[in-house]
Amino acid sequence: MPSQKFALPPEVPGLAARRIAADILDGVLHKHRTLDEQLDGAAAHPGLKTLSDRDRALMRRLVATILRRLGTLGHLLSRLLDRGIPTDAPRAQSALLIGAAQILWMDVPDHAAVDLSVRLVQSDRRAAKYAGLVNAVLRRCAREGQPLIDSVKLQNLDIPEWLMKRWIAHYGETVAREIAVAIGHEPSLDITVKSDPAHWATRLHGEVLPTGTVRTLLQGPVTILPGFAQGQWWVQDAAAALPARLLGDVAGKSVADLCAAPGGKTAQLAHAGARVSAVDRSPARMMRLRENLSRLALSAETTVTDAAEWQGGNGGAFDGILIDAPCSSTGTIRRHPDVGWLRQENDISALAALQKRLLQNAASLLRPGGMLVYCTCSLEPEEGEHAIAALLATETAMRRVPVDAGEVAGREEILTANGDVRTLPSHLPHQDPRLSGLDGFYAARLVKS
Repeated sequence: MPSQKFALPPEVPGLAARRIAADILDGVLHKHRTLDEQLDGAAAHPGLKTLSDRDRALMRRLVATILRRLGTLGHLLSRLLDRGIPTDAPRAQSALLIGAAQILWMDVPDHAAVDLSVRLVQSDRRAAKYAGLVNAVLRRCAREGQPLIDSVKLQNLDIPEWLMKRWIAHYGETVAREIAVAIGHEPSLDITVKSDPAHWATRLHGEVLPTGTVRTLLQGPVTILPGFAQGQWWVQDAAAALPARLLGDVAGKSVADLCAAPGGKTAQLAHAGARVSAVDRSPARMMRLRENLSRLALSAETTVTDAAEWQGGNGGAFDGILIDAPCSSTGTIRRHPDVGWLRQENDISALAALQKRLLQNAASLLRPGGMLVYCTCSLEPEEGEHAIAALLATETAMRRVPVDAGEVAGREEILTANGDVRTLPSHLPHQDPRLSGLDGFYAARLVKS
């Protein structure tokens, strides 16, 4: 008899996106890999290129929602499971998290969320035996889940306990809870435009913030949005756009941008007319910086090296230096929800030591009368206020230049008593929570006498 060829049945729509979401969750929760390295670059998940733009956006939102609500999801599943989450099959855990997140926070029909999670475990050898359990638990979640999460919404379960304790100690309980609530909202897309923010706010269906950043709720690949390919703007949180402006008029001045990649601040400085030397130790991230500058038709001298040891190349002393120092990144959890679960409290002291070295080297590279702006996307005082206090105590040639409210669009609430910038995720409220908030940033401005 002639051989027969049978076509494989088509995969259920949406299952591939959920399978990749499960892989990436496993990478964060069990292999301690960051979202960034799994979503972009050479080490990105190989399956991403097979997804449509729609499925890729769904996968990203699934992962972000789960990590943003991980503490609450853990509590919920512990109440719905008699023996706890299976530990011998990571795919079963991921399937439960994916199904519950869709039922409780995403616009996915309950029956579809349950069915796709069951299919997810059925396709995994180790997890297949838990298909019935996943089905039963998620059906209970659809019936009983909302009252269970409502009963604990004031307990801040989605912020690691060690981190919440620190924020309460430094900012007070009320502000710490406001930060936690703000982090729970999916953030908008912030962009820095070369010119005419009002025009681009209209084109991108957004609004212009008081600081000049354009904020929009548009989702999907930024590469297809109007103006991107033409190099008219770049993605940059509104808080991250503030430090470079604190250097003032940099036209014609020599400015070093230390720890510069992926290049948002380098682009700001170059667009303002500075002669920029961009330094970063990561070849891959520096490649991305160069690609961004090329798209924006901007230029900077780039060097791949350790900024804490860099001696300034051929240019001698600089008129200005900007340091966006490596840090715990706890101020960016609203955009990078993996950070809270990957960082540990003991990371902070090692990072503070690196920040000290960067500051000391930067002070030595600055000409007399030159300006230094130091910033971190951390909410931890050791990486902000304490770092500057320590530098001022040892470098007698450096003194603080307080930031005036007029330099930050009149937003006095983001200035400290010493005149430094301290933005919080709960700042910049809006009637639509999706249009509110800032990354948590600290920035101080110093001058060398």
